[in-house]
Amino acid sequence: MKSQMTDTGFEQCMKCTVCTVYCPIVAVNPAFPGPKQAGPDGERYRLKDPLFYDETLELCLNCKRCEVACPSNVKIGDIIQNARLEYGTHRPRLRDYILANTDLMGSVAAPMAPIVNFTLGLRPVKSLMDTFLAVDSHRTFPKYAGEKFEVWFRKNALKQQGAFHKKVSYFHGCYANYNNPKLAKDFVKIMNAIGYGVNLIDKEKCCGVALISNGFKDKASEQAKINLEGIRKAAGRGESVLTTSSTCTFTIRDEYRHVLGLENDDVRDNIIMATKFIYEAVSSGRVRLFFRDDYRKRLAYHTPCHMEKLGWAIYSTSLLRLIPGVDLLMLDSQCCGIAGTYGFKKEHYSDSQKIGEPLFRQIRDSRADMVATDCETCKWQIEMSTGALVENPISILADALDVEATMKANGIYPDMFVKNV
Repeated sequence: MKSQMTDTGFEQCMKCTVCTVYCPIVAVNPAFPGPKQAGPDGERYRLKDPLFYDETLELCLNCKRCEVACPSNVKIGDIIQNARLEYGTHRPRLRDYILANTDLMGSVAAPMAPIVNFTLGLRPVKSLMDTFLAVDSHRTFPKYAGEKFEVWFRKNALKQQGAFHKKVSYFHGCYANYNNPKLAKDFVKIMNAIGYGVNLIDKEKCCGVALISNGFKDKASEQAKINLEGIRKAAGRGESVLTTSSTCTFTIRDEYRHVLGLENDDVRDNIIMATKFIYEAVSSGRVRLFFRDDYRKRLAYHTPCHMEKLGWAIYSTSLLRLIPGVDLLMLDSQCCGIAGTYGFKKEHYSDSQKIGEPLFRQIRDSRADMVATDCETCKWQIEMSTGALVENPISILADALDVEATMKANGIYPDMFVKNV
């Protein structure tokens, strides 16, 4: 117990309650006791007797905004998450299993994507899922792509990567693999244009964030160990491991250690958001970017909660500001409300939408051509709730890039480049 208290900064809580001020769920649901009470205060009682565990901790989104706000660096969200896993009486059901096992669901859905996408959009099907699975009927599911990114990469891009002297590894995540392979293709396009070959992580699995939040800790640990093995192989080759998802990045860097108890100190610094890597390469003069003269967009940038925790939103926004034709509006940093699988659940859907409403209102009033964000579930929530087009900064950068001029500036020959991205 002592090590747990030390790891979370447990005893450093000053009871200032600033975490409660920044908590999204407190603002919409008075049943939640707040991060201080649910976290350090409640843990003091739970350590004496697990019967003090309060089921209202299930209302926590695990957004980590309490940790960002905490002046004493107490890992409040980790305390709550660990308490749910250790003391919670709620046991995962079929709904939770389906939402948590993204690799399994993606592998089943991808070969028949048009049928699955059509079926999940039918009102009677949504009604049945609401009644029997408690997946809220108002929620729109992300569409599956017909071809996985990994399949496309092996067929169209793998061979060309050997021509590059500099290499990075790519942790694409399940969303880019099953739902939005264009994002992953855009990543390959950019990295090749600036002179880097791309390797994929060996035997990559879902980062495990959905498994953790739905109570499947053992399965999450199993997948995390496989991912860490692949990341260590990449690090052994001297390659940075780049990501395009803020949640995947945060989970591997922090949750593997703080929640799953897995050692990752040897590779933590190798795991970097792609926008951070590219911006630092540009600002240091190692690579050069050139952009299309005809690219003109008004963008609104939404900071995902886990990007806020990482402290890396500045790299995504700075990279977007390099595009001459971009007019960038910074939205107030606040939770969109979906919190991964949280907003899909019938018991949380209303709170999810209430949390996101101030953000949605900002977006509707912004008159932006597009919203940029580094989180896939934020993209789903914003698109469903506002009708706005939402793209990852990497896809925006790829669209604005003058590929030929960038290749030439970085000494890349046309036959090295993947043309059918």
